[in-house]
Amino acid sequence: MTQLIDTSAVPDVVLEAGRLFEAAGHDLSLVGGPVRDLFLGRLATDLDFTTDATPDQTLAVVKGWADAVWEIGRDFGTIGMRRGDMQLEITTYRAEAYDPTSRKPTVAFGTELAEDLVRRDFTVNAMALRLPSLELVDLHGGVRDLHAKILRTPGTPESSFDDDPLRMMRAARFASQLGMDVAPEVLTAMTEMAARLEIVSAERVRDELVKLINGIDPRRGVEIMVDTGLAQIVLPEVPALKLETDSAHHHKDVYQHSLTVMEQAAGHESADGPVPGPDFPLRFAALMHDVGKPATRRFNDDGGVTFRHHDVVGAKITRKRMKALHFDNDTIKTVTRLVELHMRFYGYGEAGWTDSAVRRYVRDAGDQVERLHLLTRSDVTTRNKRKSQRLAHAYDDLERRIAELAEQEELAAVRPDLDGQQIMEVLGIGPSRTVGQAYNFLLELRLDEGSLGQEEATARLLSWWEDQQQGSQTGE
Repeated sequence: MTQLIDTSAVPDVVLEAGRLFEAAGHDLSLVGGPVRDLFLGRLATDLDFTTDATPDQTLAVVKGWADAVWEIGRDFGTIGMRRGDMQLEITTYRAEAYDPTSRKPTVAFGTELAEDLVRRDFTVNAMALRLPSLELVDLHGGVRDLHAKILRTPGTPESSFDDDPLRMMRAARFASQLGMDVAPEVLTAMTEMAARLEIVSAERVRDELVKLINGIDPRRGVEIMVDTGLAQIVLPEVPALKLETDSAHHHKDVYQHSLTVMEQAAGHESADGPVPGPDFPLRFAALMHDVGKPATRRFNDDGGVTFRHHDVVGAKITRKRMKALHFDNDTIKTVTRLVELHMRFYGYGEAGWTDSAVRRYVRDAGDQVERLHLLTRSDVTTRNKRKSQRLAHAYDDLERRIAELAEQEELAAVRPDLDGQQIMEVLGIGPSRTVGQAYNFLLELRLDEGSLGQEEATARLLSWWEDQQQGSQTGE
């Protein structure tokens, strides 16, 4: 199939590169995602090209034209470069395959565009624009499948996934990102070959997972992962949320609840709000917030069921999984903190909190308080409108009190009225464990009573110190 694309929709740098390679006697085509995005009305800033030129020949062609060049992907036939504010990657025609026992793909360079396109993951990514003519090459029905919103593979799904097992996750990711359905034969192959994903590096799996969770329909992506068995390899804690039920014990479907919480959390994001979207830590915490429930579920004699301390257990489980997927420490800390604190609000509506309890809530949340607000609100999935409204009003009240107290003091950085150096000066001691104990004593006072001022804090500290010394003398 051939078709011309309006040149006004194509960045100038694309046509420049095409004319450059044509003058040097080489073929060059824009390929994959950037071509797909042209049909979707999107403009990509990272541009992928394919060529019959070898990496050495590509370097020779772009010398003096590219503002910067990097060769980190040279062994795979890829030369990266920057031209103005655009990033370009030009890759020699190739075919990839995975050894069943290896995490690294083997690469064979090709000589024809058709050979290169058939190795692509899905038909919607197997289209190319020859340059500089802008002739569309669509040998596998990519335009048709894009309009039908369905994911198919150029060749058989089995051969595609055998070449690169990560493509199975990519199918779930595109379902989330592009709102596409996965063809039945592709789903079948994913289910039968899910175990092959085990040979893919944790870093590549992690990157696909982040893109999936940040998509426009993350629920769909996660459901595909679970239904095909891919989640059992990547996130076994999620399918484990499908707790069995019986006629004697009734509780909500934890798996479906978690998917709904993730959806609602994404819906609470806003471009100009405190948590702009897509926000991976918030969404992933929402998905994982109840993963501690299977391990903590207990049935009562009265027919009820409890999940005591599932928040703490869930945070530990989430931390372990994120470490296995090689997430950075900051992201791990953020997500696990949200999971650990997601139950803290409950009980506020019934009993009410003192100002000190509100201060502790904000202090414990730290710089994650805004995400915690959204996660807590998202965690309400009951169909009981009266209960839902009551919880919403209670959280409205809590946020109002937080705002009022914040006007009086900087809640997010609550500190004692005396710092460590001042404590040592008042008590006449050097750095020691006692200084930390004194600091914690003053911090509790600060949380309970607000700011005391240095004079009152000093008097309280001296009184505490006297009690400590008397206790040590009496052996208490």
